Amino acid sequence: MAKLVTKTYADALFQLAAEDGKVDELYSEAVALLDVLESNPDLSKVMTHPGVDKNEKLAAIREIFTGRLSGEMCGLLNQVVEAGRYAETEGILKYFISEVKEYKKIGVAYVMTPAPLSDDQKKRVEQKLLDTAGYVKMEMNYSVDPSLIGGMKIRIGDRVVDSSISSKIDELARSLRRIQLKTV
Repeated sequence: MAKLVTKTYADALFQLAAEDGKVDELYSEAVALLDVLESNPDLSKVMTHPGVDKNEKLAAIREIFTGRLSGEMCGLLNQVVEAGRYAETEGILKYFISEVKEYKKIGVAYVMTPAPLSDDQKKRVEQKLLDTAGYVKMEMNYSVDPSLIGGMKIRIGDRVVDSSISSKIDELARSLRRIQLKTV
């Protein structure tokens, strides 16, 4: 249910941004607002506390964000508070940000290797992904996992390419377990 709520609000915000030609502006605001919310967990505690009156929550939104955020973003916050869905705000913003990235053809890749890559290797991986994934820009996130032994794992959205040695060994082990030896 929460995912449907998140998607519904994020889709509405994206549609509004696209219609008004404010995709970049609302994207920047969403990123900044998400950062503020994640770095101030006490605000979420107050905004989700059942003992705090809805009107007090709306007043807090006005006090904190009016003049700092656009009317559209303040309107979103008011809507979520009115509907009792403030707890979904971070999810809504994250979903909206991902929608904007898809709209602008910006891919987000997570690359895991057994050892750190050089800058040249990173550039080649990024260029290969740009050439094959259909994006015009990539946001690259690199991490190291020595258990991969060799190769790499790349995740873009829900797609995963795993060319690591550890996965090849696991695949070989599964194949060997399926082989039944015949006794003579």
